[in-house]
Parts: sequence; structure tokens; C-alpha cells
Amino acid sequence: MTALRRAGPDDAGSIARLVHRAYSKWIPVIGREPKPMKADYQRAVLDHEVWVLDGERGVIAVLEMIPAHDHMLVENVAVEPAVQGRGIGRRLMAYAEAEARRLGVGEVRLFTNERFADDLRFYDRLGYEEFDRRPYGESQLVFLAKRVG
Repeated sequence: MTALRRAGPDDAGSIARLVHRAYSKWIPVIGREPKPMKADYQRAVLDHEVWVLDGERGVIAVLEMIPAHDHMLVENVAVEPAVQGRGIGRRLMAYAEAEARRLGVGEVRLFTNERFADDLRFYDRLGYEEFDRRPYGESQLVFLAKRVG
């Protein structure tokens, strides 16, 4: 596995395909494509902090962050299904937390669908705590945060 690297416009297609593979398991759970499957990654790599991890066959993980004045928002984290469970997601979140500290913001925030039980357990294990819920379609978004500095 290679080092995490900043994504560029040439990575947008690979990121979109990876996100589709990673999030497709949630379609039957929520009855539609999750928001990250509809995102414009060509735009995201220009407007946000997007980092990728390459494997033998291309991009195997993506981390999309949006820095704010008082926190780092993790907009998306996705890992190739075939390599999930190997610590890659944890590595990406550790990077987001380190970036938040480097920028002098003391908190990392993110949101996920209330029906994504695996994701909620993952973030709980990393120390993220719920601070809000908001309606989104027929379910709710769960907003999570972790103090990092």
C-alpha cells in the first residue's frame, strides 16, 4: 500500500467508481443512492481537501475534508469493499484528526445516515460522539464530533 496522496482532477473518475462500490451496500437499506454516490468529484478535488490511497489496481480509499474556522468536516470517507476491515478507514480518520490539529481547529465533525449501523459503530469506536440529528428524506442524518486538540 502506498502513502496517502492529494487527489487531482485525473483521480475524479476513480474516486467516483470507488465511492459507488463502497456505498452500494446501503442502497437496499435506505431505498436510494446515498449522497456520496451523487457527488461531483471533479469539483470536489478542486474545492475540498481530497486524499486518496492507491493499491495495486488503483485508488482503494478516499478521504474528503472541508476545513472550517472551528472544525474539520469529514465530508466522505470510503474504502474499497475488498479491503475493508484492514485499518484503512481508521488510518484515514487519524489523518483527518492530524490535519485538524495542524490547522489549529480542535474538532473533527462528520455526518452519516442513522441507518448506517456499521458506520455508527466504527465512529463510536474511534471516540466520535453524536451532537445532532436532522431529518433527511425518510431517515435522519446523525452528526458526530470528536475533540482532537
